[in-house]
Amino acid sequence: MSDPGTTGAPANPKPPMALLAELTYRCPLACPYCSNPTEMTGRKAELTVEQWADVFGQAAALGVLQVHISGGEPASRRDLEEITQAAVEAGLYTNLITSGVGLTAKRLKALDAAGLDHVQLSIQGVDAAAADEIGNYRGGFERKMAVAGWVREIGFPLTLNAVMHRRNLDRLEETIALAVELGARRLEVACVQFHGWATLNRGGLMPTREQAVRARDTVAAARERLRGVLVIDFVPPDYYARYPKACMGGWGSVGLNVTPDGQVLPCHAAASIEGMSFERVQDRGLKEIWRDSAAFNAFRGDAWMQEPCRSCERKTLDRGGCRCQAMAIAGDAAATDPTCSKSPHNAALRAAAEADAVSGAALIYRESPA
Repeated sequence: MSDPGTTGAPANPKPPMALLAELTYRCPLACPYCSNPTEMTGRKAELTVEQWADVFGQAAALGVLQVHISGGEPASRRDLEEITQAAVEAGLYTNLITSGVGLTAKRLKALDAAGLDHVQLSIQGVDAAAADEIGNYRGGFERKMAVAGWVREIGFPLTLNAVMHRRNLDRLEETIALAVELGARRLEVACVQFHGWATLNRGGLMPTREQAVRARDTVAAARERLRGVLVIDFVPPDYYARYPKACMGGWGSVGLNVTPDGQVLPCHAAASIEGMSFERVQDRGLKEIWRDSAAFNAFRGDAWMQEPCRSCERKTLDRGGCRCQAMAIAGDAAATDPTCSKSPHNAALRAAAEADAVSGAALIYRESPA
């Protein structure tokens, strides 16, 4: 990995808006596209309620406005309600990101009493056969439908998160219809991003170029048809894009992530970058980590950029793309994101994607730590 240095990074970066709080890597589902790392810390290393309360207080003081309570499956924590209440008491808007498995009507009512603001429920398919195959968990689809009903009864705003890939993109219209049926206010059509466990499953999940184009058109038509009924966010497949997305709105610009054992990351996949080290909330204050740490400053500004990014007119738009993707594919976190058409690695990437899209590779399911 090239050493990007910190020259050109803002001396006093703007405060982050959002915190992703990964309470645990434990999860009853085994989704083969999970963004969690393939090597995961277990239950004994997880932050306590008191430690999370301190993190939330520091985050609010830093300027964070909202916390996304995630995992793994956050309902695997028996103290989820206490952790949620701590975030509420810190003055943060709280969004629970959940598979639904592990939640009951009673627990949802307790979370409502604790002050939870919003629920984001993942769906793996539009029926039990499709959903339970991806999650590798029998009965998961029925539980999700029950949770959606309880959420509606309590009155939580509901977002559905649908990770789309080769095996379910042809059912996108049905996915959108399901979101409307369940009373969701927002649907995230999130085409799989190949980080974490998904890196092991490119041959089983990579969509075809034709599927990617149809998905774009389907979303555009549905947005027009359902205006005022359902907001649809669309994350297109990176590997077929002309230009990359700005990673997290720009490295160290908008949000930060705290892992179950207290590591503070600029994004959920940043630990995959070889040669980088990340500080922990147990050892240093969140404000100092955000403002001063070498990891957060490594890819701020543009002085770290190589060509063609350095002289590209788009560098303030996509900020060089994804650093984790550059590391995984180009072997250099400071390289141009290979999904960019201007990258010297782009032709090889597209050829590999097209080969993966017709592969019959079996799925490698996510494992859960003890």
